[in-house]
This record gives sequence, C-alpha cells and structure tokens, in this order.
Amino acid sequence: MTQKCKALFLLLVAVTLESSHPSSAQANPSRPLPNIVILATGGTIAGAASTSTQASYTSGAVTIDAMLAAVPGIRDLANIRGEQIANVGSQDMTLAIMLTLAKRINILLAQRDVDGIVVTHGTDTMEETAYFLNLVVKSDKPVVLVGSMRPSTAVSADGPLNLFNAVGVAADSKAAGRGVLVVMNDWIHAAHSLTKTSTTAVQTFMSPLRGLVGVCAYGKNDFFNSPPWKHTTGSEFDITDVNQLPRVDIVYGYADMPADLIDASVKNGAKGIVIAGVGNGNMNKASLDAAERAVKAGVVVVRSSRVATGSIGRNVEVNDDEMNFVASDELNPQKSRILLALALLKPRSTAEIQNLFYSY
Repeated sequence: MTQKCKALFLLLVAVTLESSHPSSAQANPSRPLPNIVILATGGTIAGAASTSTQASYTSGAVTIDAMLAAVPGIRDLANIRGEQIANVGSQDMTLAIMLTLAKRINILLAQRDVDGIVVTHGTDTMEETAYFLNLVVKSDKPVVLVGSMRPSTAVSADGPLNLFNAVGVAADSKAAGRGVLVVMNDWIHAAHSLTKTSTTAVQTFMSPLRGLVGVCAYGKNDFFNSPPWKHTTGSEFDITDVNQLPRVDIVYGYADMPADLIDASVKNGAKGIVIAGVGNGNMNKASLDAAERAVKAGVVVVRSSRVATGSIGRNVEVNDDEMNFVASDELNPQKSRILLALALLKPRSTAEIQNLFYSY
C-alpha cells in the first residue's frame, strides 16, 4: 500500500469512527452537556429478584442511584441528577402520584438549568401516565418515560440500555416540542399513540395507528414524525391548583353484558364512565339503556373499544347525538379515562368534550 493510500485509508477510518460515535455530546466535547433530571417512580426497571433467571420479582426495589451506576457511559450524555418521586409497581400507580409527578416536572422545567426530564416507570400503566403528562406538562422541553420488561437482576436486563437511550433522547434538542415521549427497546413513541401489546415480550410497546416518532441506538436518535395533536404548551389543561381528579370508571363490554355495572358506577359516585365496548364502541341494548340513564343523571359517557386498533366513529351504530354520548376517536379506554377526568375539572357540554377527544 502506498503512503497516499495509507493516508486515505486512515482518514476514512477516522471519519467512520467519528460518525458512529454514540452520542452527540461525546462527538462535540467542547459543547456543554445538557442537564437532565431523572424522576424515579419504581416499576420493573427498578425491580429485583433473588436469581437472574426467575420470572417473579419485586418492583421498585432498586434506587435511582443504583440504576445509574449500572449504566456505563450514561454521564457522558448529560449532567444527571435523580429524585425519587415514588417507588411502586405501576399497577399501583395512582392519579395522586401522577399529579405529584406532573407538578414536580413543571417546577423543574421552569428552571433554566434543567434541559429535560426522564421518568422511570413500570410498563403496566406507563401509557396512562405518559398521556396524562402529555396533557398537563407546561414546557416544550423533552419529557421521556422509560421502563423495562425485565428486572435489573435478570439475564439480559433491558433496563440499562433503555435508560441510556432515554437520557440520550431527553438530552437531544430535536426531541423538544414533540410532547411527552416513551423510549423502549430502541423505539421512540408519542404518548398519544402507544399501547402495551404483550404481557412479557421486550418489544411490548407499539404505536399501531400513527407509527413511531423515531428510533434511538446507543444515544443516537433519528426523528421522523411529530405528533399532530395538542399537547404540553398547547394544552388547555392546568393542574397547578388541582389536588384530586373526578372519578371516572371503565366498564368492559362483552356478549350479554349486564347493565348493573354501569348503574353501580353511577351509584358509587362516578362523574364519568368509559365503555370499553365491542367493535366500534358498541354495547348491548340493556347497557345502552343504562348508559342513557347515566347521562340523564349527569354522568358523562364515552364510548371507546376493547379492540386494539381503529378509531371510534360518532353516530355509526349508536346514535350519539340522541343519547348524548361521546365517541373516543383514537383513544383507547385507559387514555379516554385520563382525558375525561381532566375534562371534568370544569363544566363542559357534551359537544365540547367531544371536541377535546378530536383535538387531544
């Protein structure tokens, strides 16, 4: 090989290594690192088991400091500090914890020395917390939820790399203005669209209707979509002075479902009811009658669906105009509950609530 060829080869190697460097912060050492706050709430990502190969484990057994210590190179992406907001499995996530989390995020993001937030969270109810934050966070700065499907003690635990990538996304200026995001298994999801699709698979989260916001790999991100719905700074919802949300129940639809579950929700103080209906948000005659009674008692009824994909059309098989129901559009039952609870913080007509489901 001639000297000229050797020089060209070395130049190509240097360019290749530079372009494949894992993080923009590392690739530009002179640029100040962004400041990221990690808010921990527990979940499988903080879980631990007595052996590395058992299915059972205890959620929320590991602190945020221990999680960070298990992720080599994560502090090369950003200046990181952590706070423990809660330490529960996400099956025990509550609206009260969501309110505390959202208020803390709003305080932090109002500070000039905070550039983004990462929230560690269990996967069971992650989509609900993400969507709630998407509606009430008042900043364009990145907010990223992350979790894992395997506990921290498992063989091939997915939490460390998920956390690394989540910090990489939160530290990326291109993530700003896209609403609350969820990073899992190299994929970047929007809070509005994602849903959990498998009880145990690592690739459990999908965004079947609208697709991904982007992908991430070892701190490098590629964004190719921006959510079109109102969110964060474009949202009208303000929880600054809110300490409790109205009760909204979900009633699951099935063949020959009885009407008494709807009646029981009304009797027990629900201000709103979401029907996880069959097909296009449908329910049998007995349940339709009960839902209509609920509306006449002042309860808002939203028709969603137990079906995994598709939108709920207004006035298709149910006369929503006549019965004064709301159609959930693209929102699944659990996210419909979140939006309806926020909508009920002030008096609104059915038409106004319907427009919220179209807009958010």
